[in-house]
Amino acid sequence: SGESGAGKTESTKLLLQHIMNLCKGNSQLEQQILQVNPLLEAFGNAQTVMNDNSSRFGKYIQLRFQENTVQGAKLSEYLLEKSRVVQQDTEERNFHIFYYMFAGLSSEQKEMYGLLDPSFYRYINGRFGTQEVAEHWKHKYQEVCNALDMVGFQEQEQVDMQAILAGVLSLGNVTFEPEESNGSVKVSEASQGWLKAAAVSHKKYPAFSHPAAGRSPSVSCCCSLCADARDSIAKVAYGRVFGWIVCKINELLAENVDPEVELREIGILDIFGFENFAVNRFEQLCINLANEQLQHFFNHHIFQLEQAAYKEEGLPWETITFNNNEPILNLLLAKPLGLLSLLDEQSAFPQATDKTFVDKLNSSFKGNLHFQPARGHVLGFSILHYAGKVQYAARGFLEKNRDTSPANVRGLFINSITPLLIPLHIPHEPRPTLARVKCGHEAHVKLQWGEKTHSLTVLMERMYSANPHFVRCIKPNSQKEPGVLDNQMVLLQLRYNGLLETIRIRRDGFSWRPSFEEFAER
Repeated sequence: SGESGAGKTESTKLLLQHIMNLCKGNSQLEQQILQVNPLLEAFGNAQTVMNDNSSRFGKYIQLRFQENTVQGAKLSEYLLEKSRVVQQDTEERNFHIFYYMFAGLSSEQKEMYGLLDPSFYRYINGRFGTQEVAEHWKHKYQEVCNALDMVGFQEQEQVDMQAILAGVLSLGNVTFEPEESNGSVKVSEASQGWLKAAAVSHKKYPAFSHPAAGRSPSVSCCCSLCADARDSIAKVAYGRVFGWIVCKINELLAENVDPEVELREIGILDIFGFENFAVNRFEQLCINLANEQLQHFFNHHIFQLEQAAYKEEGLPWETITFNNNEPILNLLLAKPLGLLSLLDEQSAFPQATDKTFVDKLNSSFKGNLHFQPARGHVLGFSILHYAGKVQYAARGFLEKNRDTSPANVRGLFINSITPLLIPLHIPHEPRPTLARVKCGHEAHVKLQWGEKTHSLTVLMERMYSANPHFVRCIKPNSQKEPGVLDNQMVLLQLRYNGLLETIRIRRDGFSWRPSFEEFAER
């Protein structure tokens, strides 16, 4: 754990290499496990203000052993930041893979995928990089291709995957205009070429249609809804490709042993770091909640269980106090009046807006020490997290929590001519946490907050049932410079992580605990 840019992903890679070295083996499986990281980084990492290679998802790698030899591995991914596909803030970039493709594909390949100069594409803000950076990306693209080969992806699968990514970029350039004859909205003439490049091969484009039967919404409203549908398709397509890569990796790395054989396991969790940007959105709240939960897990093991053990053994011990972040988790997760429960409640009301949501928070948390209303006319609020105060911009909270896709988007995927997309969107039985809401005349599927955090809950249960070791990564400076140590910044992290108290427990406590057999033998 640690702040964004503190070195979690790099530490994970070193730890994996170390474990593989300790196995004293160089089997193909071990090499495949090491090749997984560059692949995941290309599709799941991006440049942010805080970190040039920031993980925009969480991953948990389970290594399974039999007699000190790796027999298999499984990867779980959490909360991919799909919104980055369609929007990035100033000085930030989309996922690495888009830039690697532009730098690494040959002219013939770009023509095959319908890719033009990167300056044309809205989803990457028309930005590319210097010649030096492009050379680095070209090298990275080759790394990705090598990793895909090493892990076992077929050539056609790789072609389909890149065709989808190219299609996503082209889709971002589709715009809309009013249909003069009947007042509805259509794909603009200027962007028909982009639509064809995105390979939406239907005579009509149902994903972009907005039936206004019985109503007369404004044209600008319809255009906005169509743009939302366009972005929804892009996010779903990218998220499904990422999920498919993870599933494929797990198929290839699964252990091939007798089910009766008991395997030992080492799990490594590398999750996005605590974030505090100039503008913090719904995604930052998701990320910071995950970090609050990990901090609570750390406190539980290092302070509560540790000191309880001393008292149980009747040892002379003066209780060490620590910064307990449980009240912050209650503020966020309590039912029915926690922040996320209130967000779900507001998301269920068709008439609710981001402002009514903020008003509800202000009235519900009045006087709460960890919540602060925004000053003036700013639509937002602040939370005093364990790592410091973060101000959140509330615009878009309800929309992102609803995570809606128009019902006819599913048909678009099922009828796709790209085989890879078809199995990605096969309809499944709705789980109890799925709620269906009516929006106008169309049913939308609403993924509630509970759905998003279900995987995190499972992860935390897994953590609590294991014997944990904590690697606390400390960020040396905020300039992303090597060899520079900002004393105040480091001290702040040592304080809010509870590491000063941890050192005291380790110093005053009983850090070496041999088993009775070890003690007797000594």
